[in-house]
Amino acid sequence: MAGPECHEGVEGDVNKDYDVIIIGGGPAALSAAVYTCRALLKTVILEKKYLGGQLVGTELIENYPGFPEVIGGVELTQRMEAQAKRFGAEIRYEEVLKLDVENGLKVVTTDTDKYASHIVILATGADPKKLGVPGEEEFYGKGVSYCATCDGAFYRGKNVVAVGGGDSAITEGIFLTKYAQSVQIIHRRDEFRATKIYLDDAFSNPKIKVILNTVIESIYGKEKVDGVVTQNIVTKEKKDIPCDGVFIFVGSSPNTGFLGSLLCVDAGCHIETNIHMETALEGLYAVGDIRKNSYRQIATAIGEGVTAAIAAEHKLAELKASGKSKK
Repeated sequence: MAGPECHEGVEGDVNKDYDVIIIGGGPAALSAAVYTCRALLKTVILEKKYLGGQLVGTELIENYPGFPEVIGGVELTQRMEAQAKRFGAEIRYEEVLKLDVENGLKVVTTDTDKYASHIVILATGADPKKLGVPGEEEFYGKGVSYCATCDGAFYRGKNVVAVGGGDSAITEGIFLTKYAQSVQIIHRRDEFRATKIYLDDAFSNPKIKVILNTVIESIYGKEKVDGVVTQNIVTKEKKDIPCDGVFIFVGSSPNTGFLGSLLCVDAGCHIETNIHMETALEGLYAVGDIRKNSYRQIATAIGEGVTAAIAAEHKLAELKASGKSKK
């Protein structure tokens, strides 16, 4: 077990008991914890709300390997949690407010405590940007989705609406045509920001209809989505568009605000890593939706978590051999 003597260089009342600190509690975090704990590295997961992240809001998952009969997001989260705990992961529900580096150690400040370790894995995920219209929250997982790859197959032969004007909206809209009978792409501007080659593919697809200068005012239904109410921002004309699903692609916001200026992030606040998931700071890793160029899938998040965990184990061995860590 690690102890204060293993983490020198940080003054004050700081919890120095852990070899690995994982910030976030989604699939990437839980998979990393399984591997670090199996490597006998004392690990704590710091999660501010609940485990699972966006996975919890996914009603059914049919593209995660090993579950041919499909599985619910809540159940999959519970299984991941049980597995991580079985190997010894400790889970604390605390909000991380700040991350600093002091004498090579990463110092994590939460709303109730302070921790220090040579290794921190950032797995805080990202939140999809919302339209903020009536019905969006109510029908999340019941016809409202932010991921075509995750949920598109549930709409075979159905009519769906996609919202957005960037590459994601267009490419995800094209992807939806593999299953849906029709896809209406609604964009609030008079032209798209998406790459021309994607637009050419979309405009030539007979299943796709484009609606410009239009916003969704509300999403309605009974037990699931039955349609949307739109308004043309130029003519002010309102329309009722019946549909079975609404896919929203207006961007995402990675949960990286607590980092301050510690790391350089891109314009979308994503963190760049190398192939080992290590950031520009030694011993600091980023996995899942906060990572630049992540595919934002459960399976890839888990793979990134495992990669970071194995790399962290090797990094700790290097630090011990060099005398930087006494663990």
